[in-house]
Amino acid sequence: MNVRAALLVTLLAVASALPVVAQGFAGMGSEAEGFATPTPEPQFSFPADHAAHPAYRIEWWYLTANMRGPDGTAYGLQWTLFRSALAPYSTQDWDSPQIWFGNAAVTSANAHYTSERFARGGTGQAGVTAAPFNAWIDEWHMRGDSFDALKLRAAGPEFSYDVSLQAKGPLVFHGADGYSVKSQQGQASYYYSQPFFELTGTLTLPEGDIPVTGTAWLDREWSSQPLAADQTGWDWFSISFEEGQKLMGFRLRQADGSYYTSGTWILPDGTTTALQNGSFDATPLAISDVDRRQVPTNWQVRVPAYGVDIKVGAVNPNAWMDMAVPYWEGPVQVSGSHSGKGYLEMTGYE
Repeated sequence: MNVRAALLVTLLAVASALPVVAQGFAGMGSEAEGFATPTPEPQFSFPADHAAHPAYRIEWWYLTANMRGPDGTAYGLQWTLFRSALAPYSTQDWDSPQIWFGNAAVTSANAHYTSERFARGGTGQAGVTAAPFNAWIDEWHMRGDSFDALKLRAAGPEFSYDVSLQAKGPLVFHGADGYSVKSQQGQASYYYSQPFFELTGTLTLPEGDIPVTGTAWLDREWSSQPLAADQTGWDWFSISFEEGQKLMGFRLRQADGSYYTSGTWILPDGTTTALQNGSFDATPLAISDVDRRQVPTNWQVRVPAYGVDIKVGAVNPNAWMDMAVPYWEGPVQVSGSHSGKGYLEMTGYE
């Protein structure tokens, strides 16, 4: 579920002069009159659905990666392209209502580098095409002849990366065949992932070029009103276990102190089981002072149906994304009943 939409809907709220109070985190619970909304039993069409869906208000292409350098140092990588529509119509001209944002980051135990980009629709500065696949904003891009083999590039003032991604498994669909419910009231998104990428390439940091290898997880999601009005933020986990299974899970924090949870248990061959509300549990174990905010950076995660009882700890507790809409996101290490690595994203800790 991720912060992919937060930056977008904030601009939407400002542009349309809508208050964000009681409209969910970053206005994501606000009404979406005139926009398309997800419905059960989706019928995906590929490669077309890898491209943009301008009839929907919010959309993202979101990749995280866990990598190591030649000396064994662990690194995390993020590349994200967000799309938001300010009005429910589509045009390729200069009056396009589409707004685009890009976020990029590299994280190690001792450093966290970030950068962001902004673009408007109708200029060619940003966009997504399906075949061949190309997602770009300025010179940042994620592209390839197919969605299974991609080149990824981004740069900021203190970092850059140029890596290749090769899928070693199938697409994974979350919720009910890609229809992912986010609240008791029924807000939902279309949501699928490619969690089986293998990665090779180069990071460039202040100390020089670093060849890296690792694994990556790409999320695709679109909606128009993905949250309920009383949902104040979320904690999202993507975990790859050493035994080969994978876990996606999130809890959406609600104003009354309760949570709505969802997740997906993924076998090495890509077979999935949806984790219904209450089947995935995440409890903070330690709080860090991060950029003057109190943020939980160590967690206990349980999925009783699969014997999962793990501790999830941040590689770098200070992985604060100081963007137009700030949030925490960084690589994590996993120990306990299962060992592994992954990514954690947290919003709404203001």
